[in-house]
Order: sequence, then structure tokens, then C-alpha cells
Amino acid sequence: MEANTEPYSQFAHMLQQSEKIVFFGGAGVSTESGLKDYRSPDGIYRTAQNYGMPPEEILSRGCFDTDPALFYRFFRDYFTGQAQPCRAHKALALLEQHGKQVTVVTQNIDGLHQKAGSSYVLELHGSSNEFFCRSCRKRFGTECLAQPGVPRCSCGGIIKPKVTLYGEMLDEQVIDRAISAIAGADILIIGGTSLAVQPAASFVRYYSGSRLVIINKEATGYDANANLVFHESIGDVFDKAFEQLNRAGT
Repeated sequence: MEANTEPYSQFAHMLQQSEKIVFFGGAGVSTESGLKDYRSPDGIYRTAQNYGMPPEEILSRGCFDTDPALFYRFFRDYFTGQAQPCRAHKALALLEQHGKQVTVVTQNIDGLHQKAGSSYVLELHGSSNEFFCRSCRKRFGTECLAQPGVPRCSCGGIIKPKVTLYGEMLDEQVIDRAISAIAGADILIIGGTSLAVQPAASFVRYYSGSRLVIINKEATGYDANANLVFHESIGDVFDKAFEQLNRAGT
């Protein structure tokens, strides 16, 4: 039996008709690049052991302040891999190359959207590839991790990754930009997130358009509000939508 291509054709048509595309993504995007998510049965929170405390506590401001050595041992184990962009990352970059105005709003910290070629990425939880000295505010890249143990600046200050830890607030400027982009989008694509993490998940309510697409392997509490819902791989959905676009000659 031939697969039903109608939903992918609808998605392709929505992409074709939209100039301002916003993609709101979560950990399910990065898992397609081989990275672990957080809350699934195989995720970091359920599989990380032998650190003396739960991962949620290690990834807190309190742990960073009191035991930065433990924090960095965990950080190096889970956030310094050599993952490459997946099909979803590349699809969004390709839409931008074809003249679309694409804004990526991501809850991920891995920098894979930028690595794929997306030029406007709003990182709600910061970046695991950027660091700064807590004393003099000097900025660093991942080269600081070559230091053993806790990386330190030449001024003696402890270097911290530019990520939002538990107990810290999200960057208000990034929040404002994300909300503005979502509110002005022609199409909002939600991918790889259960929309369970607040306050980021609440941002989707600012979209009032008629092209809301949700792509997540599990159902979300927002599915009933969407115009299209796909419970499958994000890469597969984009591949099939692009196939329909190519057939249409666009």
C-alpha cells in the first residue's frame, strides 16, 4: 500500500507560502544527531550514574558554585562530543539558503544549528561552546576545556560555560526576541519537544497564525491546537516535505 503523502504535501505547501519561518526545537532534534536527551528512559537524567548526585543537581548553579570540579567532570562527559548536524538542522539551513527568513528558537545548547549553516539562532538555554570568566568576564571558546579540572582565566577566575543552569534565569533579551519572532511568524514549526519545559514552552501561545506544525515522536499537550501533527522523525518529515517541493518544481 502506498504511503499517504497528503500531510507532507500540506507541509510543503505551507513552507512554500511562508516567508517568515520559525522553528521552535527541543532535545528531540539533537537526538537525531546521536546526542542524549534528558527525560526519556535512555536520557541523561535516568542513565547518568556514579557522580554522587542526580544530574539535575549537578547542572545547577548551586553545584557549580560549591563543586565546580564535579560539574566539569559531568559537563565534559556529556556536553563536549563531536556530534554533527542531522537532517533537520540541514533542512532549516537549506530553507534559509533558498531565501526564506528562518529563525531558530532552540532549547538545545549544542550549537548544531549554527554548524549546519543557520544564521539566526536564538539559544534559550545558552551554548555549551561559549565560556566566560566569572571574575573579569573575558570570553573563551571550547579551548579552555583543554585545561585539566576546573578551567581558570589568566586572572585566576573560574571559567563558566555560557549555559542557563538550574537556579538561573533565562536571558530576557533572548526571550523577547524569541517571542517577537514567534508572534510575527508565517509558520511556526515545533520539533522535538514535548512542550513540558517552562517557561520556554509557553512561548508558543504567542503564535496566532494558521500554520502551526508539530513534529514530535510522542504526543504533546498542544497537538489539538496544531494544523498538522507528525509523530515521527523530524528528519523524515522534512525529507518527505522537500520531496514534495521538488516534485512541484519549487
